[in-house]
Amino acid sequence: MEPRKTALVTGSATGVGAATALMLAQRGYNVLVNYSKSEDEARQSEAQCRAAGADTLLLRGDVAQDADCKAMAAAMMERWGRIDALVNNAGVSVFGEAAGWDALDAQTFQRILGVNTVGTFQMVRACAPHLKASRGAIVNVSSVAGSLGIGSSMPYIASKGAVNSMTLHLARALAPDVRVNAVCPGLITSRWFVQGIGQEAYEKARAGYEKNVPLQRASSPEDVAEAIVWLIDGARTVTGELILLDGGMHLGSRPI
Repeated sequence: MEPRKTALVTGSATGVGAATALMLAQRGYNVLVNYSKSEDEARQSEAQCRAAGADTLLLRGDVAQDADCKAMAAAMMERWGRIDALVNNAGVSVFGEAAGWDALDAQTFQRILGVNTVGTFQMVRACAPHLKASRGAIVNVSSVAGSLGIGSSMPYIASKGAVNSMTLHLARALAPDVRVNAVCPGLITSRWFVQGIGQEAYEKARAGYEKNVPLQRASSPEDVAEAIVWLIDGARTVTGELILLDGGMHLGSRPI
């Protein structure tokens, strides 16, 4: 019997990360569930993956810390001897008044870049030799912020723009052994947005979004996870793509 493939999903306690980990488990992958703060939710995510038939690892780690990235890759190799997929989903931002471009301090800017951009790079570097051996795949969870220059904060926009550029570079650098793509969601119906701007502001933003985008719907975490899993488990000739999951927002408002 062929051994199960394995996947490392950063920030997989909740939202897109949890949905992706579960879908990969359902597809026959063993999964490393990673979290930095939400331990209870991470344990729930791990339990769901186990119920789906996966062997799992649960590891706390901050992707902004290179040692934590290396530890996650090492744990997978020790447990399963292979890494077939890396999903760089961990991300942070700031919202509201704290996100004013002229009010941000360097520490906040550097923290967001540290997780979203440097963390993505460090995870790729830690996993690349093993992904090459398995002829695996990387999916970076970016954002329309990086493509359209809109989003919760300037450092978030900058960090995701950098992730998009890095995705294109890595797709060339790691070919032909590893495919590298990114998904760029618009509004996602997850608690990340609610916690960032509050329930009332979130409902208003969602209503405006769904009124104006051509498909008239925001993405659920499962919508985004489906695209990620397709890029990992299918899409055999796709690399260097930045897939916009924004309901058509990049097209502009629907004609009146």
